[in-house]
Amino acid sequence: MRIGIDVGGTHTDAVLMDGLSIISSHKALTTPDVRQGIIEALDTVMSEAQAAPNSISAVMIGTTHFTNAVIERRELSETAIIRACLPTGSGLPPMCDWPGDIAAALGNHGYMIRGGHLFNGKPIAELDEVEIEKVIDDIAANNIKDIAIAAAFSPANAAHENQIAEKVRQKLPHANVSLSHEIGRLGILERENAALLNASLGDLAQRVVSNMRAALTERRINCPFYVSQNDGTLMSADYIARYPALTFSSGPTNSLRGAAILSGIDNAIVVDIGGTSSDVGVLADGFPRESNSHIAVGGVRTNFRMPDILPIGLGGGSLVQKDGESIGPRSVGHRLVTEGLVFGGTTITATDIAVANGSCELGDKSLVSHLDAELVALATKTIHAMIDDAIDKMRPSEDPVPIILVGGGAILISRQLETASEIIHPQHADVANAIGASIAQVGGEVEHIVSYSRIPRDEAMVSATKEAEEKAIAAGADETSLRVLDVEETTMSYMDDDAARIRVKVVGDLKQAK
Repeated sequence: MRIGIDVGGTHTDAVLMDGLSIISSHKALTTPDVRQGIIEALDTVMSEAQAAPNSISAVMIGTTHFTNAVIERRELSETAIIRACLPTGSGLPPMCDWPGDIAAALGNHGYMIRGGHLFNGKPIAELDEVEIEKVIDDIAANNIKDIAIAAAFSPANAAHENQIAEKVRQKLPHANVSLSHEIGRLGILERENAALLNASLGDLAQRVVSNMRAALTERRINCPFYVSQNDGTLMSADYIARYPALTFSSGPTNSLRGAAILSGIDNAIVVDIGGTSSDVGVLADGFPRESNSHIAVGGVRTNFRMPDILPIGLGGGSLVQKDGESIGPRSVGHRLVTEGLVFGGTTITATDIAVANGSCELGDKSLVSHLDAELVALATKTIHAMIDDAIDKMRPSEDPVPIILVGGGAILISRQLETASEIIHPQHADVANAIGASIAQVGGEVEHIVSYSRIPRDEAMVSATKEAEEKAIAAGADETSLRVLDVEETTMSYMDDDAARIRVKVVGDLKQAK
């Protein structure tokens, strides 16, 4: 059996799964002490199922720790960035596009040196070992232990990043080093930003992993545990300690994966309605459709592999305003159980409208009986119009599409949506995110620029696939179950040398402990 836990900003959800069967589930408000919240979730699902600790083969956890750290500018380490790009590429120095407060939190330690490559893998300039030594000495003098390394076109040729990293580790053996070609995609600023954020979360990642492991140990659960990535796959605890930034936006991703499992539908639009907001995403072959645009995390532009998610300010705790013509984005959030009308409070929320229009039974319905019928009708119409508008922006064509509703706030939808060919509200939809975490597979992804005039296309594809498989195995995948999930190949017609960008994503089942 497996346990899936998703620690969100409002709720902590947990499920105990036997294969694809849900044995028990738990939903509670997130506690200030996340470790204690995980322990309580474990206790609840295991006691309900009367499951022994040794019956659990794996625990999967989704967390917002690292996203929140960036957004709130807390628990970030001073971090240095070494960029190999000179003599070109000096016009836009590291962190030039960052908000001032988060750049200050990382210390504004930027170094530019000779090196990097062109798109075809040829060096812009050779590395200068003396220059590298001076940079490392200065970093050591500033007592900085978290270091990001970026080089121009490192997805085409990562040699200079690897060589600089080797020098850093020789002189600073305890340094936490993040290489941009392992974190982000093409685009040096966004890829460099991704590596910087990842490096700055190194200390926090070690503490989070330690606390998660301690919670499991305290309950005598000695199985492996994994953490959700933002592409719908898992990574091992050791892997997250190296790549914490890959958890960004993993919550909505878990919900989409859970929606696919609960509904049995692999291609649809998923609407995950929570207490404060709703996330609308697209399922493609059972996995979230990835965004092709740059993603800002805490105001920092990155090019992580992120799901294509449209968030809107509508949730169960959203405030109803202007006689029902406007709902949200302000919300009472987790205070819904005390401030909402049906719970004895004085604030009209979207949940109160859902109870008043008869679409659900929650709290004390008599406490909303005084609401004007026109207000209830107009607010209901507004809720559905907001969801329809979000779906319309995400659907691939004008044709109606299957809509899967998940999340505790799915009770807000009480009538047919204009954009929906059908509406599916599966059982256990309120804990879809925890289910998504519990059944996720392990993945590996690579992106390279290759020159087909130098390397035959078939050989380049085989090499990229093998590298993606190696990454998946390193993250905890069973090598006998690996399959190629997605291949992208884009001809770079504006460049010579018959260049192309290729991206290969591989997934596999978790490797079971022996």
